[in-house]
Amino acid sequence: MRASFHHELEELEAAIQEEGALVLRVLRSALNALARGDDELADEVIRFDDEIDRRYIRIEEGVQSLLARQTPVAGDLRLVLAVLRVNLHLERMADYCVTVAKLTKLMGGLDVNDPQILGSLEDMGQRCEQMIRVALDAFADRDVEKARSLQELDELIDRANRRATEDVLSLGDSPEEREYGLRMLVISRCVERIGDHAVDIGEQVAYLVTGDFRELTDASHPTPS
Repeated sequence: MRASFHHELEELEAAIQEEGALVLRVLRSALNALARGDDELADEVIRFDDEIDRRYIRIEEGVQSLLARQTPVAGDLRLVLAVLRVNLHLERMADYCVTVAKLTKLMGGLDVNDPQILGSLEDMGQRCEQMIRVALDAFADRDVEKARSLQELDELIDRANRRATEDVLSLGDSPEEREYGLRMLVISRCVERIGDHAVDIGEQVAYLVTGDFRELTDASHPTPS
């Protein structure tokens, strides 16, 4: 019975890693669609979210089935709960990618393009990709130090987000520029939130290994620019 339990847990962990790889794929596609103004690629991102949602539901149902048949305790219970929470964080990341894709499609009618803002967003996106990989590796390896390194990476994203905000505020005052700036602010916030979810996965890793839940970042004390 226990062997079967652990086998199912391993399958759930493997499914989490697969879901994470899909999130990385959809994030890169969303960033590319934004940089190129590619509506077709943005549509692919939006459609592909259904696949991630299906995987999210399968993992959640797998956990529910496992808990209905087994009574995990201590480390095993923490792992089951971590799988549930990591699954949710990944699904939320994909949702933010869809928002970026939808806003990209709305950009087509605006005769505004700011390479500096796009560059800041690409920088943020690349750091998010790095954070997702670190978070997934930390989860697979039960590596608390790697999980804690996500805090420093997240601070870099926060700084890039502030730079993007400053760039938006320096845009002109025409209605199109204001609309472009507003949409870019929302996109910047979406990318920042993806990084926050990677940090949340790191917190789950630390809890899984130590049994002690602590936030890796303190939003009430922002890092100076």
